[in-house]
Amino acid sequence: MKPYIWIIDEEWPDYQVEEALLRDRYPDCTIRYSTYDYMKDLEEFGFQADVVICQIYAPMPGEVIRKLVNCKGIAVYGGGYDRVDIVTARELGISVTNVSDYCKEDLADYVMASIYNFNKRLLSFEQRMKQGLWGAQAVSYPIRRIKGSTLLIIGLGRIGKVVAEKARALGMKVVAYDPYVEAGIMQKLGVEKVSWEEGLVQADFVSVNAILNSETQGLLKYEDFTKMKKTACLVNTARGKIIVEKDLIRAVKEGLLAGAALDVIEVEPPTLNEEIFTCNGILVTPHISYISEESYAELKRRSAINAMDMIEGRIPVDLVN
Repeated sequence: MKPYIWIIDEEWPDYQVEEALLRDRYPDCTIRYSTYDYMKDLEEFGFQADVVICQIYAPMPGEVIRKLVNCKGIAVYGGGYDRVDIVTARELGISVTNVSDYCKEDLADYVMASIYNFNKRLLSFEQRMKQGLWGAQAVSYPIRRIKGSTLLIIGLGRIGKVVAEKARALGMKVVAYDPYVEAGIMQKLGVEKVSWEEGLVQADFVSVNAILNSETQGLLKYEDFTKMKKTACLVNTARGKIIVEKDLIRAVKEGLLAGAALDVIEVEPPTLNEEIFTCNGILVTPHISYISEESYAELKRRSAINAMDMIEGRIPVDLVN
């Protein structure tokens, strides 16, 4: 077997993990690479690909997929596949895979780091010391212990469960809003099932871990922020469009909540001129919460395995369509 493999990416510095797996299975395979601006490559060589491995940011609309005359599958590097027309792909008999929960530990670590950041605000004290302040005089805001505070998890799936485990280890009270997880299952995890309003009202911290779909797009709006504690902090490692961004900016500016840590925003990649980057109280990081050496290795390995399964006609574990 001599499969033609097309990798579309602008993220990774190298492809050693994927290449090693692919060439071990298919010594005579062809591997070609393109950036997201791949239309010329599509016409020159991409059309003949047996499988495409693409980054989550790479657009794969129906008109492109229809030109992949030999394609058996599209393997996405990551959990999000909203840029792939999975309906057209299935109509053409092309499987699409993602890689879910490969970075659940890393995302949960980011949530915990954000909670500590909001609680201790270590970097803020550099400026206080420059002002000549030391000891209790340098603290200008009330500090509550993390132990005993309440974390609301929105979406108690695989990632949400790891967040809950880490939060409970810190002595936090963990409540969750997820209409698809029964109270009994949450109870076994040491988590209390709450309604939407109950969770928002009592939360000191909110972690968004839901998937993005028609039900969750725009889930958190201005009226929801009005229900939260003024000292509450929001963390989003899921998808930016779950939050109405302009409403969050307004709410933080009005003091309806203390702040937010966002590793995802509405439009990615951004121009960096968006208002979200200049709003005091909102910390934006460049979609890096999933990154660790371990997560990279698993992501690349599973993407390659998904590609090989589709080339050989097997149903991949990570099939999404």
